[in-house]
Amino acid sequence: MTADGIVNHEFSAEDSAMINSTRIRVGRNLADYPLGPGITKAQRDEIMNRVVEACKTFEGDLKGTFYPLDGMSKETSEKLINDHFLFKQGDRFLEACNLNRDWPSGRGIFHNDDKTFLVWVNEEDQLRIISMQPGASIY
Repeated sequence: MTADGIVNHEFSAEDSAMINSTRIRVGRNLADYPLGPGITKAQRDEIMNRVVEACKTFEGDLKGTFYPLDGMSKETSEKLINDHFLFKQGDRFLEACNLNRDWPSGRGIFHNDDKTFLVWVNEEDQLRIISMQPGASIY
C-alpha cells in the first residue's frame, strides 16, 4: 500500500482550523483464523504473538512499542485512553456478539514513537491498522 497517486485537497486556513486530526483505518483478519465470535483464547493469543513479532521488525518512523492489555499498568492504560488510542472492554455490541470473552488476554495495542501509526490487536477485528496525524492533510 502506498499513497502514490493520491492528490491531497488543500483546505483554506479557516476550514483547516476546524479539523483536529485525520485518520485512515483499516480492519483486517488473518487467514486460517476464525472471526472474533468463533475464535478461541489460544488462537487469540497466537495472533497477538504473531503481531508482536511483526511489530518488532518495524524501523524508521514505524518503530515503536507494543502494549499487551493483560498486565498493563493503570497509568499506561489511562494515558492511552486519554490519548484516545486504547480500546476497552464494555462495548455492548462487542459483548452481544461474544467478542469480550477472556478479556484482556490476547489483546493489545502497538503505536510508533510519534503516535501516528497504531495497530489494535483483537478488539473487533483481529487487526485494526490506523494512520493518523494532526490537521487536515493526508501525506
